[in-house]
Amino acid sequence: MSLDNFFNPKSIAIIGASQKKGKVGYELLKSMIKAGFEGEIFPVNPKSGTIEGLKAYPDIASIGQVPDLVIIIVPAAFVSSVLEQCVQVGAKAAVVITAGFKEIGKEGKKLEEKIAKIAKQGKLRFIGPNCLGLIVTENKLNASFGGDLPKCGGTGYISQSGALLAAILDMANAIGIGFSKLVSIGNKADIDELDVIRALGEDEGTKVIAGYLESITDGNAFVREAEIISNKKPILLIKSGGTSAGAKAASSHTGSLAGGETAYEAVFERAGIIRCNSIKQQFNYAQAFANQPLPAGSSVAVITNAGGPGIMAADAIERQGLTFAKLTEETIEKLSKVLPPAANILNPIDVLGDALADRYEQAIEVVLDDPNVDTILILLTPQAMTDSVGTAEAIARIASANNKKPIVACFMGASKVEGGVQILREAKIPQYDSPESAVETIKVMSDYIRWRSRPKRVVKLFPVNRRKVEKIIEKHIRNEQREVGETEAKEILEAYGFATPKGSVATTAEQAANIAQQIGFPVVMKIWSPDIIHKSDVGGVKVGLKNQKEVMDAFDLMMYRIPMKKPDAHILGVLVQQMCGGGKEVILGMNRDPRFGPLMMFGMGGTMVEVLKDVSFYLAPLTASEARQMLINTKTYKMLKGVRGEEGVDIDAIAEGLQRLSQLVTEFPQIQELDINPYVVGPGGTVPIAVDARMSVEKI
Repeated sequence: MSLDNFFNPKSIAIIGASQKKGKVGYELLKSMIKAGFEGEIFPVNPKSGTIEGLKAYPDIASIGQVPDLVIIIVPAAFVSSVLEQCVQVGAKAAVVITAGFKEIGKEGKKLEEKIAKIAKQGKLRFIGPNCLGLIVTENKLNASFGGDLPKCGGTGYISQSGALLAAILDMANAIGIGFSKLVSIGNKADIDELDVIRALGEDEGTKVIAGYLESITDGNAFVREAEIISNKKPILLIKSGGTSAGAKAASSHTGSLAGGETAYEAVFERAGIIRCNSIKQQFNYAQAFANQPLPAGSSVAVITNAGGPGIMAADAIERQGLTFAKLTEETIEKLSKVLPPAANILNPIDVLGDALADRYEQAIEVVLDDPNVDTILILLTPQAMTDSVGTAEAIARIASANNKKPIVACFMGASKVEGGVQILREAKIPQYDSPESAVETIKVMSDYIRWRSRPKRVVKLFPVNRRKVEKIIEKHIRNEQREVGETEAKEILEAYGFATPKGSVATTAEQAANIAQQIGFPVVMKIWSPDIIHKSDVGGVKVGLKNQKEVMDAFDLMMYRIPMKKPDAHILGVLVQQMCGGGKEVILGMNRDPRFGPLMMFGMGGTMVEVLKDVSFYLAPLTASEARQMLINTKTYKMLKGVRGEEGVDIDAIAEGLQRLSQLVTEFPQIQELDINPYVVGPGGTVPIAVDARMSVEKI
């Protein structure tokens, strides 16, 4: 969808323009005029003849031409009739500034649905309602009441909060950060975040997309399209309101650990979106992405006039997992010729406290030519001889001639470096107030390049028995049974290539003993009831039973104690099954997020999963590398690989299990939650066993 009428209008009608200072209709019109918009502006107000020297019209029809863009600032009750008038004259784009819609409750929601219907029927697209407006710097368009038009820049910004966007504008104007476009989307009754991100992705003037979101309208479309856009330009998002959107209580370990925040983390990772924790952090990243070339790799060279900041930068580089650039012999030799004998010519390069601009300039030019250096970080502290202005000018000259490697600066101090900092900002050199912030930005740029150069995603499909799974799920949905019993859950897993322990359900102690005898000791016994999800909580699991007497005693004890703890539970018997040992216990799981679909989980198995919470999540479907990365992202991974001479387990087998589970839940959207816990895996050559399984289904 094109937003050309919003971004490049030649004429704008402001319905609700006012002569009264302090009114939104006045402030927005004033902002338009002050910004120097070169197109036609038509104030619409039936009570005014002229406003700010412009002829005012009683309604949109009386203008005599169809404006490219309509700004609506009338009370909520009148917005629907105004939109109808816009449709009648053939307008195709509008921004509804007015508040008082779904954000105020039920009645407001009805009103919002009404205006959305009018616009859709009239083929009119609109931003809002309840928004701050729209800004396009290259067109001198400030159709907002958020403040002065900012500088032109390479960052496009989208915000669900109008008030926050006003604050961002004020902060950006104070420090000279530029934007290409800023869009306040408000309630998203029509145009939503993905519409704007798409448009910014196609916009030549936008090098980086940034924004603040509280929700995502269409989760699947967002993941799919944001990933495509991220391959062209970085997306930096602040996301708030990360509580779980699921209304039902989670019954599985995965469900209880996979909140809404977890889902967004997984979504952003899949789509290559860089998540920001604050506006300051977002600005830090944006100024580098918008104004510097991307690094070829992760190696960093530091040039400093003080040892302490150099050490701080070195520590930050190591903590962030970046590489301290190893300078070539040629670079070292050149540095020895241009720097004093006391200078440190190894990385970090210390040009000494008496360094003037020329010494910095010579060092930067030499290091910039080193093939082992991907990014240069320049540190400066205000010592008695320091020339912050001259040094900043030298950096600006070098940067203007360099378009291959990013240069970032950290001029530490306040009033003594203020002049230099101002020059850096004007030259669009990213400037940070601490080495740690600068290095963090370099790390984000390096990670983005690594994500963008990742191999193409290929999801493997395994041969499975889908028909068997269909029959079990259809039966449960037909009978309105949400929980799938362990036996049938394991049948589903077996249909997708998982191995499960031998076992049967017993209804008497004698039958339990006979089953155990046939399986072979030791055995495990579990209470069998559709009403008992967490069996261990009620004493419904006994392990390591070594003979028939122990089995019979365990059966009788369960049948005596559990009904007292769970009197309403329908107990069908006890599952007697083979006891699996000799391996590590992990958990494979899935929780279906209402916005984004199946969210896969991996972690340490057994009862400690919710205590330790050593788990990782990723969106299904999974590739082999993504499944393996899920393992690597946990502390459990080190244990699985083997420590202190202990033999490791089959990592590839666990990754394959995750992929098989991913295929199952992708092909059967009826499955809402699923745990395999424990999933016992041994060394290479052994077959992992799905010892216990828990699953829930719903009609779709």
